[in-house]
Amino acid sequence: MSPLGRMRFGSFIAPFHEPTENPTLALERDLELVQWLEYLGFDEVWIGEHHTAGWETISSPEVFIAAAAERTRHITLGTGVIGLPYHHPFIVADRMVLLDHLTRGRVIMGVGPGSLPTDALMLGIDPAVQRRRMDEAMDVIMRLLTDLKPVTHESDWFTLREAVLQLRPYTDPHFPVAVAASRTPAGMVLAGKHGLGVLSPGAIPEGGTAADLKEFWAIAEETAAEHGKTMDRGQWRLGTVAHLADTKDDAIEQVRAKAGRWIRHYHEMTIGREPLDVPEDKIIDHMVDTGAWCIGTPDDMIALIERLQELSGGFGSFFVQDGEMASREQTMHSYELVARYVMPRFQGSLVGLEASQSWSAGKLSEIADARDRAVSRANRDYTPPGSRRGAGRQEPAGGL
Repeated sequence: MSPLGRMRFGSFIAPFHEPTENPTLALERDLELVQWLEYLGFDEVWIGEHHTAGWETISSPEVFIAAAAERTRHITLGTGVIGLPYHHPFIVADRMVLLDHLTRGRVIMGVGPGSLPTDALMLGIDPAVQRRRMDEAMDVIMRLLTDLKPVTHESDWFTLREAVLQLRPYTDPHFPVAVAASRTPAGMVLAGKHGLGVLSPGAIPEGGTAADLKEFWAIAEETAAEHGKTMDRGQWRLGTVAHLADTKDDAIEQVRAKAGRWIRHYHEMTIGREPLDVPEDKIIDHMVDTGAWCIGTPDDMIALIERLQELSGGFGSFFVQDGEMASREQTMHSYELVARYVMPRFQGSLVGLEASQSWSAGKLSEIADARDRAVSRANRDYTPPGSRRGAGRQEPAGGL
């Protein structure tokens, strides 16, 4: 059980699809995965926003969420994340309120500065101003969500004149909001400024050493105190790339080919990450050996989550960053293993079962003695069928 209570589990679907396959079928597979996650009892799923680079093909997480909401009933659906510098903040708030109503309160608004430099390049946005714009947009969005007073705001990139959301949020006072925070303090500062949740993909960066997560969280708490807000560790979500199988060797081999292509052809050759000095078919071994990814069995994931709890001081949700590195069937089985063997360890599901089994095991000698006495009594009390028929029988009067 998590120190903060029942831990939530989710998946972060960017998504990643190789640009050599049918994109329509790939999107359908993403929707199918959301349905499978709900069936398995996952709490939430996050949908990304990207516009370039060919691999991440969901341009509007809101539209995808609307489609997914019609196929599900319980799982929470989050934008992971809306690139705030790409949009007028009034439109962002207005669309999320609509989704809040359409899903009856099953949405979370995840926000960030935008992750792909080529998205900003295509839109004519200087990457140096993205985090400033994110901060400015978030100020306006929170005012729109929490205050009925008209908002007037003049910026170098958007304008609002006496703006009011005509449709108020379905969730009281509004749907949850989470800020992406992984590589820089900007996300933690913004979350602290408004007392929001935090979404931290890549909890363990390449190289195998976890970032100082306690100090990272402290940035948000210190900022929150400066603005009269408080932070809730239960709304901190940590995640990493993961794939599980029945054995660690199986898990590694199932993702070997696609993991290599994903890193080499997308991360390095497409978006310009620093190249790894290993052959493509050995990239997965590097990621496993350095501890950057969780590729293995449920026990490996349990150990990772326990380690992250210790390193961070506590968090409320763990999510799998889905890289679609295995076949459809293997991916489904990986999530099933998470649901069957990992989630119960951090949600209190096994406490009663383990206590009952332990209690029963402790009664073995007592039960054995009682069973022996019961068997002896049953044998002693047994009367053969023939004896039962003759017992107490009387001959008829004047018998022949």
